[in-house]
Amino acid sequence: MIIAAAVCPHPPMIVPAVASGAADDLASLREACDSAVSALLAAGPERVVVLGSGSLDGDRDESAGGTFGPYGVDLHAGGPGSDLPLSLTVGAWLLDRAGWSGPRTYSTGTPDIGDRTGLLVMADGSARRSTSAPGFLDERAEGFDASIATALARGDAAALASLDLDLGAALWAAGTPALRVLGELTKGTDIGASLRVDVAPFGVGYWVADWVMG
Repeated sequence: MIIAAAVCPHPPMIVPAVASGAADDLASLREACDSAVSALLAAGPERVVVLGSGSLDGDRDESAGGTFGPYGVDLHAGGPGSDLPLSLTVGAWLLDRAGWSGPRTYSTGTPDIGDRTGLLVMADGSARRSTSAPGFLDERAEGFDASIATALARGDAAALASLDLDLGAALWAAGTPALRVLGELTKGTDIGASLRVDVAPFGVGYWVADWVMG
């Protein structure tokens, strides 16, 4: 049973050690993520499932971990392992930062859900929001991200469950599959929703939201 969920982005620069002198640029985003994760943990989950994108051979437990070494920083997150992709490594870092020491599952697919589960969904929006964005400008990107922001604000799981994966891929929206899984796992649930952040710095869409299931 899913009792709560949080949605956060996963740019490596959200980690102060990675951002170095530019750490203040994403300070408000980082603070919002901390608040969303705190709300998730306040619901009292017995296990936190971290959903994200990237390459992972099957679900992993709390022994899994990741490193920010590829970004020039000797910083580890999660358990002793080091094979988590970026999205899940940032999720592990947020949980470490919040002091969560309970069971974890890391997944880039559709995980098994047990009793009193919290979901931490690591999901970036389109990276094609401006001419300076990593994927340059696509006129469809702003509307696509706006539809997700609306769904997150309203607790509209059905809208997330119906996201177009092909369009998400075309718009470089890495979080589309994880958001769709969030929708599929929570459809038909009474949801209290809060959208904390909806921004697009660097031409990439980021949201921070938290849901509590009634």
